[in-house]
Amino acid sequence: MTTITCKIPDRISAHLEAIARQRRVPKSQIVREALAATFRKGKSQLSAFDLMKDACGIVKGGPKDYASHRRHLKGFGEV
Repeated sequence: MTTITCKIPDRISAHLEAIARQRRVPKSQIVREALAATFRKGKSQLSAFDLMKDACGIVKGGPKDYASHRRHLKGFGEV
């Protein structure tokens, strides 16, 4: 595991110590869990474009104006 050092306000340090004491775990575990939760939350808030940007532009040979002309949607979704 990599070790990092960061400065935090006294108020946050006191809160961190209280949580660690209450849960009987090291402060570093609380920090790791908080960072992991932040990263998970950030991933779930990605836009549709962010999720699909690697796939954009990989299809070759089709019209380049699919997004700007309704004529390409004619009959789409009809049964």
